[in-house]
Amino acid sequence: MSTRVDTLSVATMAAPPAAKAGVALGIGIGGIALTAAGLFVAGPRVIAMSWLVAVGYWTAIALGMLFLVILHHMFDASWSTVIRRQFEHGLAAFPWLFVLFLPLLLASWFYQPGLVWSWMDPHALIPGQHETVGEDVLYLKKSGYLNLGFFTIRAVLFYGIWIGLAWVLRRNSFRQDADGDVKWTLSSRRWSAAGIPLTGLSLTFAAIDWFKSLEYHWFSTIYGVYYFATGMRGALACGVLIMVWLHRRGDYRGILNKNHLHSIGQLMLTFTVFWAYIAFSQYFLIWNANLPEETFYFNLREYGDWYWIGMAIVFLYFLFPFCYLLVYRYKIEQGRAQFIAGWILVMLFVDLCFNTLPAIKDAAGHPRPFFSSALIWQLTALAGVGGVCVWAYLRSFPTAKLIPIRDPRIVECLTHHESSA
Repeated sequence: MSTRVDTLSVATMAAPPAAKAGVALGIGIGGIALTAAGLFVAGPRVIAMSWLVAVGYWTAIALGMLFLVILHHMFDASWSTVIRRQFEHGLAAFPWLFVLFLPLLLASWFYQPGLVWSWMDPHALIPGQHETVGEDVLYLKKSGYLNLGFFTIRAVLFYGIWIGLAWVLRRNSFRQDADGDVKWTLSSRRWSAAGIPLTGLSLTFAAIDWFKSLEYHWFSTIYGVYYFATGMRGALACGVLIMVWLHRRGDYRGILNKNHLHSIGQLMLTFTVFWAYIAFSQYFLIWNANLPEETFYFNLREYGDWYWIGMAIVFLYFLFPFCYLLVYRYKIEQGRAQFIAGWILVMLFVDLCFNTLPAIKDAAGHPRPFFSSALIWQLTALAGVGGVCVWAYLRSFPTAKLIPIRDPRIVECLTHHESSA
């Protein structure tokens, strides 16, 4: 079996064409440029909110990949050893995501406080009311936490934790390819044990800071878990797309089998149910309590076309993937697995818009519609940030072996029920 591992590691080391990384970077730069041009068409607030959605989308996916690597080490998993390496390459996006988040911070400091997060400007008039943020009792009670300086420190800390953990886990994995020392596996396990609370807490507070605080009157104790479930669904979907892409390129021939696809498909189904449980729990508890400081959040999202977006999320982001992934062959057939993975990624974007964009209100306090010219800038921002993230992945790809050839569980992974894809 060791001969098989060595043979596969040599035969499948062809890196993606350099042009692919260049194309991804070109798309990223083009998307960023188009989004910046939107400042002269749609205005700074629409563009800033579009940028927040895009950075939040790709950060959620990167966090999902980080959690999957951490959980792999904590559970000493075998089947995921092969795909773990691709998630490790995905973690290379974190430093660039921090750079792409900086414009939101810089705009808040030097351009217009309150451009994205209204509570940053105490003189901003609350939509539909006759008082400013600085006169709002609910803000004054939270101002010790919700202030620009502390917000900035937390954002830097969050990305610092994620970048640091990603660096350690990538280093351990890549160095083990060279010397095969089991100490790297043990080190990754220790760092993963520390990484669970660090990542969980930082992710939760990031979700509260960046998305929940857009409507700072709102209360929800489950929002961080909601964002975690979103990231896991996105990371698993990207994992499927990467596995299919590498198999069709020839890299994963002899490595990937149907049971790998089935295992990741099972996790996709699991987190589809988990996400639905969290989303329903949040809605049901707020509906049951019927407190005005909580119910207004969903009342806003039943105005105009947002009602239909909410229905689409229920039926197309939960019910359809749930029923689809119940079928065994839909998880193991590459084309079908690729389809549902892409579907989930599209609906993830819609769901994040649903959670974020109704914070943009007109003078009467009504949310602006989803289907409007602003959608153009949300898509260009998504392409811009996504292009940079894909470029970071492709740039990292040739820096390590295709699979962790000296991981203690690699043989068990390659013989995962021995059923070829």
